Amino acid sequence: MNQPIPASGPFNAAVDLLSRNLVDKADKVAFIDAEGAHTYAEVATRAARTGAALRGLGLAPGDRIVLVLQDSVDFVCAFLGAIRAGLIPIPLNTLFAADDYAYILTDSDARLALVSTPLLEAVQAAITLSGWNGQVVTCGANGSDLDLAALVARAATPEAPHASLGDDIAFWLYSSGSTGRPKGTLHRHASLWHTAELYSRQVFGLRDTDVVFSAAKLFFAYGLGNGLTFPMHAGATCILMAERITPEVAAGVIRDHQVSVFCGVPTLFGAMLAADQAPRPGKGALRLCMSAGEALPAALGSAWSQVTGTEIVDGIGSTEMLHIFVSNRPGAVRYGATGLPTPGYEVRLVGEDGAEVGPGEIGELHVRGPSMAAGYWNQPEKTAATFIEGWVRTGDKFEIDIEGLLYHRGRADDMLKVSGIWVSPGEVENALLAHPSVLEAAVIGVTDPSGLVKSKAFVVTRPGVDPSPSLAAALTAFTKARLAAYKYPRQIAFVTELPKTATGKIRRHVLRELEAAKAARG
Repeated sequence: MNQPIPASGPFNAAVDLLSRNLVDKADKVAFIDAEGAHTYAEVATRAARTGAALRGLGLAPGDRIVLVLQDSVDFVCAFLGAIRAGLIPIPLNTLFAADDYAYILTDSDARLALVSTPLLEAVQAAITLSGWNGQVVTCGANGSDLDLAALVARAATPEAPHASLGDDIAFWLYSSGSTGRPKGTLHRHASLWHTAELYSRQVFGLRDTDVVFSAAKLFFAYGLGNGLTFPMHAGATCILMAERITPEVAAGVIRDHQVSVFCGVPTLFGAMLAADQAPRPGKGALRLCMSAGEALPAALGSAWSQVTGTEIVDGIGSTEMLHIFVSNRPGAVRYGATGLPTPGYEVRLVGEDGAEVGPGEIGELHVRGPSMAAGYWNQPEKTAATFIEGWVRTGDKFEIDIEGLLYHRGRADDMLKVSGIWVSPGEVENALLAHPSVLEAAVIGVTDPSGLVKSKAFVVTRPGVDPSPSLAAALTAFTKARLAAYKYPRQIAFVTELPKTATGKIRRHVLRELEAAKAARG
């Protein structure tokens, strides 16, 4: 039986997700991973036993455990089993370096690390660096007494779920740390329900008949919703894969498992089109796609729809808000726009003077809603700078039109001021991406010899396209015809790849740093 709608009263997020499908879908497949298929009844039992096994190691309610786990049903059961038992799971990026793991192990004061065997070497290096003295439990059937499978097999009968309130902290998520040390973001029990109900059900329209595949991994806020919370809330089936998702892998999963909902990022959608791996109409069950992590270029969305016959529902979310809070709507997608606020969420655009801006003006996006995090762990200054009087400062620049649609104009620290006028890198990048020879593009500001800021574009060409001086001239002319005179890129450099975070976001600050270093060398 489902728990009541969470407010400030009793509510355990894991109990809600684990029990809501047991009445009429107990024997339905909930997850498919490398082990095989797992029904909702099996997942509920295994998660409860996993929580009991962790508590059996001497952990008490409120203790933190880090999860350095590849995507599998073990991740699902460890995450939900810990929450059910009153522990605080902290999923970590499996691509972190040992230094990041070392920092988080000590910063979080975690008592235990649950680690997939292929990732154990990096975690052991982190333990050596940090001197952390917690317990390590492996996941991967390595036969040791402290392997998760062995612990679960001999676990005591699970106790009743921990009595939690909807406002209690259920789990943490650490930021990627691409521009500084990762920040531990504290999330409440009720937030999982709110994102599933308000976005997945009311906006995206996930169904219990859907088969879901998320290219974003479970340790990301975006992937956690797509690959765990949303399918379980709806009673759908989800495909989990430990390996890196390439265009070929994604195409194979969509085909072989008759995936109906595919959750990706713009980089992957573009790569699948370029590699001719996008699914074709009538060749499978795909009905709808989701995108977040980076603004979806209009040209890319349109190209995907033309090739596949399906829409990409683009939106923006954040670790601080747990999932998407502004989104397009299925059946009414407008490529190039990020969309409208998710029900239950409010947004405002704030100018440099602190006042709200109106249609046609660019301002920083602030958001508030029921899934807002409680703040950052042990970082009061950064918490105060981001969580302001009930609003979260996103750091993203947006523009709103008279219909209320929001358009992403770039990160606040990526915006360029050219000839005294703000220029959005995203707008210039979208103009470049409309050219048939361009696969990816990133735009930054560089200072010319006279001290003026001009835009420079870094371009990855499509396979088989020669990155020649004549192409650079063609791209300059192409963008000049589509943008205001002060916006088109004054320089175009061809590169084989762009620096990105693990979530697929372009790291423009890396390009700026490389240009600055080059200028310093003369």
